[in-house]
Amino acid sequence: MDEGFVRIASLAEIPEGELRAFDSVVGRIAVVHVEQEWFGLADECPGDGAPLSEGALGQGEDTVICPGDAAEFDLRTGEPLAGPAVDAVARYAVRLDDDGWVEVGRTLEGGS
Repeated sequence: MDEGFVRIASLAEIPEGELRAFDSVVGRIAVVHVEQEWFGLADECPGDGAPLSEGALGQGEDTVICPGDAAEFDLRTGEPLAGPAVDAVARYAVRLDDDGWVEVGRTLEGGS
């Protein structure tokens, strides 16, 4: 671990095409593994507070849909694309280390 990254899970705990939530030093984070890419979002919809990790991936697997108000957020930017949400969701750096552990790091620009 370096550069402020913290180990949160093994690769096996986050299957391809799935959302999972983990507690970390920065709060609860929804981690998404899609097409060999990793995304981290705050696990709370800015509109209604519902856990995004209990939502679903959008049709193209590049968005997440809130299970509460059906707001849809872009995984890369955190910006709302559909639904009642007007605020972006905070994003976090996520990486896979050489030993197969998923690590989460700093807040990325964009999002709240």
